[in-house]
Amino acid sequence: MRGAADGTPGPAASTGRAAPVGHAAMRSANLSLLLRHLHARGGRSRATLAQETGLSKASVTSLIGDLAERGLVQEGRVERRGTVGRPGTEVRIDPGHVAGIGLELNVDHLAVTLQDLGGQVRFRSSVPTPVVDGQDGRSHPVAPVLDLVAQQLRETLEAAAAQGLWVAGATISPPGPVDYAGAGVRFASNLGWSGVPLGEELAKRLGPDMPPLSIENDAKLSALAEAPRLARQGITDLVYLTGEIGVGAGIIADGRLVRGWSGFSGEVGHIGLDPAGVACRCGRRGCWETLVGFDTVLAVLDPDDPARSGHLPLQERLRRLRGLLDAGDERLVQRFRTLPGDLARGAGVLVDVLNPQAIVLGGFFGAFADVLVQPVQEALDARLLTPDGRVEVSASALGLDAAAIGGADMALERVLADPLLAPVLPTGASR
Repeated sequence: MRGAADGTPGPAASTGRAAPVGHAAMRSANLSLLLRHLHARGGRSRATLAQETGLSKASVTSLIGDLAERGLVQEGRVERRGTVGRPGTEVRIDPGHVAGIGLELNVDHLAVTLQDLGGQVRFRSSVPTPVVDGQDGRSHPVAPVLDLVAQQLRETLEAAAAQGLWVAGATISPPGPVDYAGAGVRFASNLGWSGVPLGEELAKRLGPDMPPLSIENDAKLSALAEAPRLARQGITDLVYLTGEIGVGAGIIADGRLVRGWSGFSGEVGHIGLDPAGVACRCGRRGCWETLVGFDTVLAVLDPDDPARSGHLPLQERLRRLRGLLDAGDERLVQRFRTLPGDLARGAGVLVDVLNPQAIVLGGFFGAFADVLVQPVQEALDARLLTPDGRVEVSASALGLDAAAIGGADMALERVLADPLLAPVLPTGASR
């Protein structure tokens, strides 16, 4: 019998007695508890940490020593709480030694972010994804794309080494469902990829220099990156919509990422809204992304317009579109008049099925938030069944970096879960 959803054993595994926990395992769990607490809540004195975590003051002092030896925490300013007793020295996350890498592998661009444990971006880069123009249209051949991914990772690892940062891991985020067990891309229709062993191929290119690698869908990572900001507003159920060539969703329910049993959750761009509509890259007709994807905006421009060039960085293409729209280009003005209604058609389905508190518009949707958010909000408000079912529509606060930042966060999760993975600092190293 399988265990419960939270990972606890099922009834058949129970013996009636709690299994003993070894000292090393208990210490590792307590190190993780303290590090997560500081990461989520900021600096605290040892006395405050003991009070808030339930650990003894002696245990906190010993554990903090272990974390400091690995460059994970440091002492900061004096914390004063009232006028009675001695003030305590604040312990806080040390941002100077550990980092994670997130790399978004998208149809238009490869964006990489190096982020330290304190949440600061130490290095970022974005380059166009290699494309080949052929008789059958544009394609993204696997080998050149992965060659460039490996190059981006090498440059980021070099940047980390130059700053004295140990890299806990790297997360690659392709657009589509992933094979978690095999570290591969199961299906990415907009890249034209199926069954690509991403981890295996990158290992061949990077060899022993490759940090531990994880794979996660871009929309899911974007949702994870945005979730902490919204959680501070009391929002724990949300849908993050990516606006790229395709459309995907990252779904957070009760504070937890929803993957689905086979990892296909969030492939909302392929919701069928018009059975008689145009053919989608996935093989179906009338998919939502054929109505609202980036290609539908670009299609109104002249074929040789720079915004349509897949060889330009996405930011430049978006700036070109913004300039044309602000100048009153009639084709774009009309397209952006109809786009909110098409967005709301699919978003309305998600609202009815998932009942989120918030919908976050990312990708090119977020870049045009000033002309999309309010009309989409009004369209969703107009179809409410009851007032208390209202969903708040907003733009991504992280912009085009959301997936890469989410990837770096996921890489750093390895150290938050097991601080003993971080190497002990050399004697005399700055702490």
